[in-house]
Amino acid sequence: MDRHREDFKRLDEFSPRSSVQSEIGGRSSLRFSMPGFGYDSFNPLRSFMSGLRKSSGRLKSLRHPNPSGAPKTAFAEDLKSFKKNIFDPQQKFLLRMNRFFFLSCIFAVAVDPLFFFLPVIDNSNCIGIDKKLAVTSTVVRTIIDSVYLIRVFLQFRTAYVAPSSRVFGSGELVIDPTLIAMRYIKSYFVMDFFALLPLPQIVVWRYLHSSDGPDVLATKDALVWVVLCQYIPRLLRIFPVTKDLKRTAGVFIETAWAGAGYYLLWFMLAGHNVGTLWYFLSIEREDSCWLVNCHATDGCEPTYLYCSENHASSDKYKNWSMSTPIFNKCNGTDDSFNFGIYQQALVSGILGPGNFVSKSCYCFWWGLQNLSTLGQGFVTSTYPWEVLFSIAICILGLILFALLIGNMQTYLQSVAIRLEEMRVKKRDAEQWMHHRSLPPDIRERVRRYERYRWLETRGVDEENLVQTLPKDLRRDIKRHLCLGLVKRVGYIFGQVSLKFL
Repeated sequence: MDRHREDFKRLDEFSPRSSVQSEIGGRSSLRFSMPGFGYDSFNPLRSFMSGLRKSSGRLKSLRHPNPSGAPKTAFAEDLKSFKKNIFDPQQKFLLRMNRFFFLSCIFAVAVDPLFFFLPVIDNSNCIGIDKKLAVTSTVVRTIIDSVYLIRVFLQFRTAYVAPSSRVFGSGELVIDPTLIAMRYIKSYFVMDFFALLPLPQIVVWRYLHSSDGPDVLATKDALVWVVLCQYIPRLLRIFPVTKDLKRTAGVFIETAWAGAGYYLLWFMLAGHNVGTLWYFLSIEREDSCWLVNCHATDGCEPTYLYCSENHASSDKYKNWSMSTPIFNKCNGTDDSFNFGIYQQALVSGILGPGNFVSKSCYCFWWGLQNLSTLGQGFVTSTYPWEVLFSIAICILGLILFALLIGNMQTYLQSVAIRLEEMRVKKRDAEQWMHHRSLPPDIRERVRRYERYRWLETRGVDEENLVQTLPKDLRRDIKRHLCLGLVKRVGYIFGQVSLKFL
């Protein structure tokens, strides 16, 4: 027993409690433990273990959110009972909003190329920026992006079907906000984030606050790279919206004519984008021609080629602009510089600060014409970027034209498929009646019946269609179809109430 007491005594000597008591009895008796005031004794091992426990607790909370015991999944009919502001993915509200977001994405794809129209050749023969169009395009793009921000918010609050519940067909919805947010962040959040960055707005507003000559060149170069890099995620974000529309409505395009118009819209958007890019590259080739001739001419400074507020008050610039032969060599009619496919833009005069409507319509016609003809009328120069641009137009036109013709043929064929089936049945009936040598009156009755059935059913097999429906729905359909016929027999059912019928 004494031996065991000595062992317990040794263990007590090394315990934290004994150390605290020994300090109280010694000279350090005034060092009482008060957390938060810095008077407790420092133990490195204890602080390391405490920090490890806290960090592991945070990791567990991230891996297993919702520690309060609230349900993470629920059925669609029980979703309204939870006060979490979580939306059912099958709600009609989300269906209408997704259609609205789809239209906003289409408008965004059409508005972004308008930034390529900002560089213009001013009346004083220098490259400037159209300030009115710059303000208009930035405001319109900001409005469209603010509309799409609503979709980003809804993505954080829209439930989704749990993958484990799809096996058994129960279709439970995940309603935990943390799980919904993590799913959206791992899927399309990065693409939506880069698509909504206001980079063109920043470039334009930076120029509007500093209208110096070098800023025109920097703005022109920055716009093309910013718009082209952001165009890819802004184009790809249409596919998640169409995916949500198909999941909610079952089909994306309900009618055949709408499907044909949808692919025609994409072809027209491609023509608009190609035309605006052709305009911007025409400005680039004009700038290149000016720079080549400027370096070969004495007294020419590259800053003269970009519009600045100092040009109006500079006598040196005025004398140079009146005597230099650069502008005559780069007007598109001189053979000293080969503009290739951009010569048409210089000769037509659309590069100046003219009417925006006529400029955009002309560029749209140019893009649509060359996409539909696969660039067969191109007479290119040896400039590599011009050749690559022509190749891209040819390939893009071939792909879009094949998609347009193929899908329009498919959709338009679906319109007349039942009419063709009716014609085949009518021909078979005529051949059968001729083979059986039926009398003319019976043949006329058969033809009259076929016409009546076509007018009533439009080629739809109603019997097979109704048999696939549930019993209560079949009863309601038959009541709707036959109630009018029963009412006509007035001498039998004239005194019977409508509820009984």
